[in-house]
Order: sequence, then structure tokens, then C-alpha cells
Amino acid sequence: MPKTKAKPAAKTRIQHQNQELILNAALEVFSAAGFKGATVDQIAEKCGLSKPNLLYYFRRKEDIYVAVLEHTLAEWLKPLRMLDVNGDPIAELTRYITEKLELSEANPAASRLFANEVLHGAPHISKFLKGPLKDLVTDKSAVIRRWVAAGKIRPVDPEHLIFAIWAVTQHYADFSVQVSAILGTEQKPGRTKQAVLDILLRGLKP
Repeated sequence: MPKTKAKPAAKTRIQHQNQELILNAALEVFSAAGFKGATVDQIAEKCGLSKPNLLYYFRRKEDIYVAVLEHTLAEWLKPLRMLDVNGDPIAELTRYITEKLELSEANPAASRLFANEVLHGAPHISKFLKGPLKDLVTDKSAVIRRWVAAGKIRPVDPEHLIFAIWAVTQHYADFSVQVSAILGTEQKPGRTKQAVLDILLRGLKP
């Protein structure tokens, strides 16, 4: 009889904690030095692990880099996955835009790292962009088309609406220095959220 493959052992709490430490440290290092400038030694020092210990979790620098990007994308895409065809379109899009703004504000370094990867042709995550990400956008574009067909929102190109949401919400992380230079002390809690919601959603209301 053919042998069945043993299931990989579940990660322990310590292993989960160490992986989280490595990814957080790697984000800081990659954000500061870029992929080419960053080293495994820098990441190990940043997270307080020995280099051999770090390499137990990730074999190469590239593996760490890809894991950081995939972790970022997984967090960003959770709100989009929750877009519910049976919900009120404006309420659903308001929630999505708000959560996307909050994610960008909470972790601007991750947003800038992802933007830099895409600007360089996405050599490390192109398969993800053309596969799972494209599939998700196709699925949620169908949701928006159903809202349009039912007369719940005005006609709009779904893919480009999603692109516009990405562009605007990530702008505040990727260009935070520019935003702060222009707004200065005029920034008030809720101002950005309200402005973005007004701009993106006003034209969708029937």
C-alpha cells in the first residue's frame, strides 16, 4: 500500500511569536533599505534572534520579503473579501473604504513597501497579483455589477472603482510627508475619512 504523507506538525505558540517578530522586524529593515540593501543579519539583529534561528523559519532573504508582502496583502484584502452582495451598497463601500484607510494609517511602512515592489514590476509577487488578487477583484466586481443592475447604485466601472479606492486610501500612507506638508496642523480627526467618502461615493448614489 502507498505510504501516506505525514501532516506537518502544527506551529507552537513560540514559533508563531518568532515568525511575527521576524516579519515586523523585516518590514522595518526592508522599508528603510529596500530589498537589495537589506540583509538577513540586519533583520536578525532587529528582531533579537540569532541568524541561524531566523534561518530556521525562512531559508533566504527573498522568502522573508515575500512573506512580509503576502502578510500585508492578506490584511488589506480582508475588508474587500467581506463586501456583501446582499448588503446596502453605500454602507458596504463605506465600511470597506474606512477600514482600508485605517489599515494604511496603522501601517504606512507596509503600504510604502508594497508600492515600491509594484513600481519595480512586482518581481516577487507577480503570480499573486495575476492569480488570487485578480480572482478576488473579478469576484467583487461581479458584486458591484449586480448592485448596478438592481439600480442600487449608479452605473460605474467596477474594476476602476476598486482601483480608485486603492489609490486614494493608500495615498495617505505612501505620500504622508506630502500630505503633512500641505495640511500641516489643519489635519483634524475624521476630516480625511469624510472627504474620501464624499469624493468616492457621492457619484454612486442613485
